[in-house]
Order: sequence, then structure tokens, then C-alpha cells
Amino acid sequence: MEAKTLKEKAILVGCQTTEHDDLRFQYSMEELVSLTETAQGEVLISAVQKREKIHPATYIGKGKVEELKALVDELEADIVIFNDELTPSQKRNLASEFDARIIDRTQLILDIFAQRARSREGKLQVELAQLQYILPRLAGQGVELSRLGGGIGTRGPGETKLESDRRHIRRRIDEIKQQLAVIVQHRDRYRERRKRNKTFQIAIAGYTNAGKSTLFNRLSEADSYEEDQLFATLDPMTRKVILPSGFVALITDTVGFIQDLPTSLIAAFRSTLEEVREADLIMHVVDMANPDYFHHEKTVQRLLEELDVKNIPQLTVYNKRDIKHPDFVPTADTPTVFISAFDKDDRDALKKKIEELAIGMMEPYKVLIPATEGKLLSQLKNETILRELSFKEQDQVYGCKGYALKDHQVAGQLQKFTV
Repeated sequence: MEAKTLKEKAILVGCQTTEHDDLRFQYSMEELVSLTETAQGEVLISAVQKREKIHPATYIGKGKVEELKALVDELEADIVIFNDELTPSQKRNLASEFDARIIDRTQLILDIFAQRARSREGKLQVELAQLQYILPRLAGQGVELSRLGGGIGTRGPGETKLESDRRHIRRRIDEIKQQLAVIVQHRDRYRERRKRNKTFQIAIAGYTNAGKSTLFNRLSEADSYEEDQLFATLDPMTRKVILPSGFVALITDTVGFIQDLPTSLIAAFRSTLEEVREADLIMHVVDMANPDYFHHEKTVQRLLEELDVKNIPQLTVYNKRDIKHPDFVPTADTPTVFISAFDKDDRDALKKKIEELAIGMMEPYKVLIPATEGKLLSQLKNETILRELSFKEQDQVYGCKGYALKDHQVAGQLQKFTV
């Protein structure tokens, strides 16, 4: 059991070019520390170099490479992690210089995803992204790929004694794509059914570790994995949430976004993020305790734009109100709510706000329903936002006022009872 808790010793390397300001670069390096710790690595030291631009052959300058070699030997590091995606040639050149494994930010994120994937789809998507990353970097990696994986950056397909054979990898990529296509079709059918039943759908989006799963669990009484870690959630989960009026909506927790998220990962997780595109309301959760909250917010907005969801109403939920950063200033140009996910009153206020926004997307109705129409009355309570319900004894009817989604089947049934 002891061997399992043994952490790999890592040296982190960042190159600050003229386009990065100091604070931005510092946050990026701090995030790399968090990513390394999430991947079960122990950070020994961070080495940083300022340059006009990244060195095309070795990422950092030749002198810095020599300095790093000495550090690796002196600290007996197992792994050197670079803060940007390395080109295949940079990776090869660096690997020949060091006695430690070389991985980049992309590989590190892929490794965390490999640990986190629970569902078959999640595992397939991670493997697809890893294989697409490996393919152009095959030359000179035969030894590394053919041995059984162990340690950061080698989990996932590395564990299946991956042959360093492009044909084999391309064949596997095609297989995975076919399997994923079947899963996506299944999810599309499920989504179509939800659409036909016209259920109000809310998708939670946000930067990784903003508190999405905690909020999702508290709103829906669900059991999604929550942890103070990056990428604690990988597989989307959908649950019911009951709003103050009794109206039932569906809420979906999605994978966290991160700056410089590898494009192969965005592509791999596009089907998962489709849940965001199908939503009636996007709840963008922002961690107001994080000093870099502003850039996190902008990163998520940019990725949402890539998903082409600008026509879907958004609610910005500023979370962790109880420990907010002293410099925090809200900047969202959407409706906003300030909450702590653990505070029941705050959650109730959030549900109220969601209900207000839902009403804005609905049409009002005013009907008299006969007392014999029990099923329809029950539907009004759950599937519409019922504002008034009074029983008129002499006529044996219920007077109902409320709001219903425009294309909902209930709206059609109500027409004959409209006052």
C-alpha cells in the first residue's frame, strides 16, 4: 500500500514572454502547481525564464536548460512539467537532455482526466484525446510507449502497452470515434425525449473548482463527486431541481473549463458540452474567492462563445460569498446572484431568481379547471409555475393563474379551459 501514496517529484518550468503580464503569468504558474498536486505530484521547485518569445527548439534558452539539468540531478526529480504545450520537436530535444520524464501542461491535464473519468464515454473521450496528442509525437517515443505506464502523464492508453505504431493508433482512434458516435446518438435520443416533454433545462457551466458540483448537489440533493480539486467532475450528470412554486426543472453539472484547455480536449468533450447548448438557461458559476476570478470568467465566456450559445439566457452565480476576495468587483453583464453554495437562504434566493428568469421565457395563463381534472391540476403544479389556485365551490372548479412554457403540451390542454 505504501507505494501507492508515493508522490512523484516534479520541477515546474514556465516561460514568460512579453505578451504575458506578471500577475497573469504568476496565476498561470500557480494553476500548474494545483494541476500537478491534483495529479498526485509533489512540486519541488518552479523555474521561470523571461524571454521575448518561446525558444523554437527547447522552449527555454540553452543556458536555462543547463541550469535545469543541474536542478534535476541535485533534487532527484522524476518529472519536469512545462507550462505550455510543447511541440513534438521541443519535446524530443528536451527529453534527450534530461534524466527525468518530460511532460507539458496538455499531458498533465489529460492525465488528470484519465484519473477522473468514470463513465465509459468519459474514458473513451480521454483516450481519444490522449491518442490524438501522442500521434504526432511518436518518433523517438517507442520505449516510453511500449512499457507499462506508471506515473503522471502515462496513465490511460499508456497502460495498455501501446505499440508505437501509427497505423495501430489511427485504427484505435477510428474505433473510439465509432463507439462515441453510438453513445452520442443515445444521448441525442434522450435529449429529444426531454425536449418533447418540454422540460425546463438548466446547465451549470464555470471554471474548474468554482463550486459547480457543490451547488449542483445542494440544489438537487444529488450525489455528484465534489472535492477541492481541479476537474473533480468529468461526466455530466442531470438531476431534478424543484423551484419555490413546485415547478420541476432539470439541472446538469458539466466538466469545468480551464484556460489553455487543449483543443483536442474541447473537441473530445464537445458531446458532453452539448448539454450546455440544449439548455434553456445557463448558470455560469464564478468563484469570487479566487484572485484570478476575472480571467476565469472571461475564459468561460470565450469557450461558451465557441460552443455558440450566445442566444441562451445566462445567469451569473458568484459563489463563495463568505470568503470572497477583497479586490472582487462583479463584471457580468447578465443577471447576477451572490451566494455561498452551503447557505440554505442563499440557495433559496438563487432558486427564486431562476424562477423569475423562467417566467420571462413563459406565457401567462388564467383558467378554470373542473374538480374532476385531477391529473391536469397535478401537471399545473409540477410542470408550470402556478401563482394562484382557488376552489370555487358552487361551480366545482379551480381558478388557476400562472405561467407555462410556450410549446409545452399543457399549454394546448389549457386552451379549452381559458377564461
